Amino acid sequence: MPGGGLPGPLKQIGKKHIEVASAFMPSASIFGAAGGAFMLYFTDWKAVLQYVPFYGGKFKTDDADKPAE
Repeated sequence: MPGGGLPGPLKQIGKKHIEVASAFMPSASIFGAAGGAFMLYFTDWKAVLQYVPFYGGKFKTDDADKPAE
């Protein structure tokens, strides 16, 4: 690239913007993890939640409850 800068609208992002954004990364990651856990809990996603201790027991099935074939 001639000029040695960022392309397009990214030219306005400077070193200070990157420093400020990196300061928010721990908060953003915790917020994302909490949002993911919230989504799993309220959607009741069996594919993942069956492996969570205590909560996964909700999805266990007993073969004794099935009628004999």
